[in-house]
Amino acid sequence: MRNLLRKPLTWVLLGVMAIGIVVGLWLFQPWKLFVDQSVNEALPSAAAPTTGGATAGDATADKQPTVIAEGTFITHEHDTSGTAQIVELADGRLVLSIEKLDTSNGPDLRVWLTDQEVKPGRAGWSVFDDGEYVELGRLKGNKGNQVYEIPAKVDVTQYRSVSIWCKRFAVSFGAAELTAA
Repeated sequence: MRNLLRKPLTWVLLGVMAIGIVVGLWLFQPWKLFVDQSVNEALPSAAAPTTGGATAGDATADKQPTVIAEGTFITHEHDTSGTAQIVELADGRLVLSIEKLDTSNGPDLRVWLTDQEVKPGRAGWSVFDDGEYVELGRLKGNKGNQVYEIPAKVDVTQYRSVSIWCKRFAVSFGAAELTAA
């Protein structure tokens, strides 16, 4: 063993192995499998738009959030459950509300609206980047309730599903097919 440590090739191989371990840890972030991040957000309150002499008693001022589309998450790469809803707020803004989400934590998880059909099992793992998608942001937590603003320029009728997407490995942790409410 002592002779082995005197050879330059041994030190080069040890250096390459150390770099490989660091890169592997950075890519896979295995500690996230043991750490849950819970979020408990509510729908944002929004004042309804008023015009001219509108008062608080007007119907527009009392408008409640309206569910436009909804779906239930199915499992892809990791066990995933919960529901997704596209909600129109009183002021006309659209948000995606994810409720009772329960999935694995992972590296670089994103929330995507997509135009792809949700397919069960392995067939659905990697279809969501094949078509059009809108990234709404990083997944805030792998458990609980969370809300994502949908940009005003997005026509939600063009999107039929929501995916919890691992951008680093191009795979869906879980997805929900959206149907009109």
